[in-house]
Amino acid sequence: ARDLTFAYPGAEKPALEHVTFRLQKGQTLGIVGRTGAGKTTLVNLLMRIFDPGEGMLYIGGREIHTIPLRDLRKACGYVPQDNFLFSDTISANIAFGDRTKTQAEIEEAAKAACVHDNIVDFADGYDTLVGERGVSLSGGQKQRIAIARALILDPEILILDDSVSAVDTDTEEKILRHLRETRQGKTNIIIAHRISTLQDADQIIVIDEGRIAESGTHQELLDKNGIYAD
Repeated sequence: ARDLTFAYPGAEKPALEHVTFRLQKGQTLGIVGRTGAGKTTLVNLLMRIFDPGEGMLYIGGREIHTIPLRDLRKACGYVPQDNFLFSDTISANIAFGDRTKTQAEIEEAAKAACVHDNIVDFADGYDTLVGERGVSLSGGQKQRIAIARALILDPEILILDDSVSAVDTDTEEKILRHLRETRQGKTNIIIAHRISTLQDADQIIVIDEGRIAESGTHQELLDKNGIYAD
């Protein structure tokens, strides 16, 4: 991001102002900040759900508007805060982004997201219907199925937007350890409120009122004794 500034239509002030950072391929970026600070806006601009200005965002050295939208979104696996699941089987929900995935691949993704054991406990297992006609899932189960749906695509860029907030810290640690082991060379962007989710990231940025207030590693930010340390 180069001096990224963005305002929603009709807004009095920008959601993001003068945001500049560089993330190397294969690194993990942690993003932390209060609710409404601009964290989700940043990832929405990365996927061009909202359009950034020219010359503000670059991926792989290319200005974001020069990358075909289909290619850009294919490169991203996004797990949003509100984990939407379709009224379909658990298998179909996990394989939603690529219907050619085999049952073995679906189960592997579920194991990586620490939800396989929950799924096999249901009477119909992976054929369990979720949503209006089927079983009601807990918040943590929904989150983990949504994570499995992103992981099965093995995307170049994985974006987790507060996506492990409903799971306990033990399960969170297992999911994050799996990401570190299996996503070597791939890029991860993790937004979180819990410091435990972010502390192993290569780089952490603290967004406050649309600006980067601090950046560094977990230890560097602790040493600064600022917002992050607080």
